[in-house]
Amino acid sequence: MKTEKNILIAFLLNLLFSIIEFIGGAITNSFAIISDSIHDMGDAMSIGVSFFLERKSTKSPDNKYTYGYIRYSVLGSIITTFILLGGSVLVIYNAIGRLVNPVEINYNGMIGFAVLGVSINFLAAYFTKEGDSLNQKSVNLHMLEDVLGWVVVLAGAIIMRFTDIKIIDPILSIGVAIFILINSLKTLKEVVDLFLEKTPNNIDIEEIKEHLLEIKGVIDVHHIHIRSIDGFNNYATMHIVVDGDYKQIKDKIKEELEEHGIAHTTIEFEGKDEKCKSEKCEVKKSSNSHHHHHHH
Repeated sequence: MKTEKNILIAFLLNLLFSIIEFIGGAITNSFAIISDSIHDMGDAMSIGVSFFLERKSTKSPDNKYTYGYIRYSVLGSIITTFILLGGSVLVIYNAIGRLVNPVEINYNGMIGFAVLGVSINFLAAYFTKEGDSLNQKSVNLHMLEDVLGWVVVLAGAIIMRFTDIKIIDPILSIGVAIFILINSLKTLKEVVDLFLEKTPNNIDIEEIKEHLLEIKGVIDVHHIHIRSIDGFNNYATMHIVVDGDYKQIKDKIKEELEEHGIAHTTIEFEGKDEKCKSEKCEVKKSSNSHHHHHHH
């Protein structure tokens, strides 16, 4: 699988590099480099985690995980996010100390490392640009951030080399850390939405309802539940009151839903004179429907 190989390459590159980089930061005495190395280390770990969980997440559904293992991929992004949150807080905390008492920095070494950083991370970003799972997207985003982080460090190192304003270094590292912090919180929100079964952002239930009611033979649509498993695959369940041959209607409904990006649907049909078991059709008293698993 292409995704896996790329993730592995990126993982090894990053891990190796973040270690070299940490040593480099210590030698040149640059906190910006150390903060970047924490960032890279977090990314490397996240890629490692996502590599193993991505493999698990592609397993086929079975009796224990009837929806498949896709959520494991999401779990990977949670773990990563917490690693990065912790790392960025540490960096900010330590950099504030440096703002108060600046230290001598080896600018030439710092410039060298930054050049190396830009090139290695550029390669890693290049390797991971394909892929469309939430995981791969987040991995690639990390890679691009790393490139950017290094460009910033490089610029800072060059400015300090000519002006000797030492305070630029901790300021940069705090900047990088705040950036990591904000992004991690964004990812966290996406993940929380998934676990709360929030209707996916690109789905408008009212609009879908209108479209379904336009299908000939559909009298009413209720109990619509649409959830996303991983941010990309959407599942829907609903009750449809029909008048007429439901087989044709079913095909039309599936087609309509696929246009809205919903590939998996479980539909319960009711005749027009059949009372929906829960008088007002409230979700909490929902009738027990027989859910069939659809194989594609």
